[in-house]
Amino acid sequence: MPETADQRAAMAAPQRLRMPSVFAWVVMVAFAAFFIQGVLAVDATPDRLIAGFGNMGQFFAQAFPPDLGRIGPITHAMWQTLNMAIVGVAFGVILSLPFALLCSANTTPNNVVRWCARMVVATLRTIPELVWALIFVVAVGLGPLAGILAIIMDTIGFCARFFSERIEEIRPGPSEALTSTGAGRLSVIFGAIIPEAMASLTATSLFGVEKAIRSAVILGLVGAGGIGVELSTAMRLFNYDTALTIILVILVVVISVKQVSSAIRKRVI
Repeated sequence: MPETADQRAAMAAPQRLRMPSVFAWVVMVAFAAFFIQGVLAVDATPDRLIAGFGNMGQFFAQAFPPDLGRIGPITHAMWQTLNMAIVGVAFGVILSLPFALLCSANTTPNNVVRWCARMVVATLRTIPELVWALIFVVAVGLGPLAGILAIIMDTIGFCARFFSERIEEIRPGPSEALTSTGAGRLSVIFGAIIPEAMASLTATSLFGVEKAIRSAVILGLVGAGGIGVELSTAMRLFNYDTALTIILVILVVVISVKQVSSAIRKRVI
């Protein structure tokens, strides 16, 4: 029985690696140069690494056992951090949806508007939340408000991008069916596009909550409120046992939120 074309293709030897193009060689050489320069710049000598391990051991020796004397203020600061994350993500997700609709090709036929919206989202996503926190600390002063505003900016940049990608991937059938009945653009968006993408939007929002909690801890280091202020103070005063208590509280809260978020995503998706 003669072999078919599919059988011959399956039995054929795999293709060998082709010689990289000139552009690929340039990229690899440039990456290698940056990598070597980066390794040399950090000055990671064996003496420094050995001394670092010794200092790390000294830190843990002074940190154990954790000091629970300030567990009350630490718990209150952690609760404030959770409030910052939840409020910031809630407003950020609400504001992300209009940006996502403006960034998506199937909901914004105007190319200029879509390009401008994508540039705004890219700008918000490019600037780190720590920089946003520094800006808002100058604008509104120290405290949780600066942290919430920073989380809102970061959430818009994070969620709007993934929202728009999911909106562009939805099936055109439901939208075309509503359009054929004479429904307007807003009716199509809220009657077909948003319900079709709701599961993915919810999952992305939950990822945003996890990200915001970790960010809120860091934002406190620059005076934006939350448990980061407690951690920064403990480290500056060399109260390593208190610092370890704060780190353990952060670890427990972050893992708990991650588990709850994962359980919700499994039910939604």
